[in-house]
Amino acid sequence: MTKLPPTLPEGGLDRDVLVRWLDDYLRIDAYPDPSLNGLQIQGAEKVRRVAATVDTSVRTLQAAAEAGADLLLVHHGLFWGKPLAITGPHHDRVRTAIQADLNLYAAHIPLDAHPEVGNNAMIARALSLSDLEPFGDWQGHKIGLAGKLPREQGLQEFADRIQKLTGEICLVHGGGSPNVHRVGVTSGSGAGAIAEAAALGLDTLLTGEPEHKHFYDSFEYGINVIFAGHYETEVFGVRALAARIEEEFGLPWQFLNFPTGL
Repeated sequence: MTKLPPTLPEGGLDRDVLVRWLDDYLRIDAYPDPSLNGLQIQGAEKVRRVAATVDTSVRTLQAAAEAGADLLLVHHGLFWGKPLAITGPHHDRVRTAIQADLNLYAAHIPLDAHPEVGNNAMIARALSLSDLEPFGDWQGHKIGLAGKLPREQGLQEFADRIQKLTGEICLVHGGGSPNVHRVGVTSGSGAGAIAEAAALGLDTLLTGEPEHKHFYDSFEYGINVIFAGHYETEVFGVRALAARIEEEFGLPWQFLNFPTGL
């Protein structure tokens, strides 16, 4: 029997109900994170439509308002560990949201780490990784995943597969085996996990953007690293979370795609 989608209450879903559900589902207090996860700007009391995007900017906030969204779900929010004066671009972003009566909800590390809709979980699922285990240390928490491909692949074949998955031209550091079987996944800025991947016996690390200080790590630890773009490895979580909201509450959603090329 096909499960019918939930019916959205007349006038929309109460914002506070949605925020409480998101806070609980994502376990936003379970991880040390400087990004002030949760509702960052309070807007309309009722939510009838959701937009999702990776980054918070005037451009993405305006696009959400133009799409008729009452809540914008982002991975990278407005705050990163310190208070900011509401001046300059920060003022423009806050003003754009407030003028549009737009709720802004951010989920950073909790969305990387989430076992169902997280960036790393979604990538692992797309690659059909099996025998999954926690991987990728973040201040004492494992926020990534490691697992096995269904079959061994050549490094270039695997890189081509990642490029098709993300749409990003990959940077490949072939420091290890010419073949790929055991893979670690840490979305975004995960180059610091190279040593951990090598210690775990992985042959390849898939992450987002490179860092110069880790350039030689791939070759000296003897492991392959595929850099598929910070942005492109972090579109998965917000899209999956928005789809999960629709499944739970019947709220329609739209993904706002603004690639950075980084």
